[in-house]
Amino acid sequence: MNNKLNKTVLLVDDEADVRAFLSVALQEAGFNVEIACDGNEALEKVKRNKPDIISLDLVMPGKSGVMFHRELIRNKEWARIPIIIVTGHARDEIGKADLKELTMSGPGIYLEKPVKPDNYIAAVKKILGMEITGAEKEAAETVELQNRLKNMVDRADPETLKKINELLSGEKDE
Repeated sequence: MNNKLNKTVLLVDDEADVRAFLSVALQEAGFNVEIACDGNEALEKVKRNKPDIISLDLVMPGKSGVMFHRELIRNKEWARIPIIIVTGHARDEIGKADLKELTMSGPGIYLEKPVKPDNYIAAVKKILGMEITGAEKEAAETVELQNRLKNMVDRADPETLKKINELLSGEKDE
């Protein structure tokens, strides 16, 4: 795509294939991309050149996403950088508590891996307050709705979960 945007995304993920995949999606959408493999490297990149938004993995060796975020919010200027969380650990014991901390204290938007490029770009643009197409708006609203529903399911009692399962599957649990 030729329409270069004047926005830089700091992409922080320890998985090379995820970095490559998301980086291509961002560049094709016109974003400038800086890459970091963990929270330590990300902090150095922020010190050198403050990005417009940070795409942050939760679970990484070295400095995790939540540890990086804690350090980021100690600086008034950096604390205002919007963050989108992209993780494969939203529901497991490794990342669930970290995700809850981050969505309660700051960034409320997160995507679970594997990520659809259209949803990712739409969410990034929406967080930045950029103009989005009708399809991008629908994708961003879908991500927000999925996040709300996942959070409700996480808080639901067993009886409510059974009702949700019946409603979505059309089958009654016996």
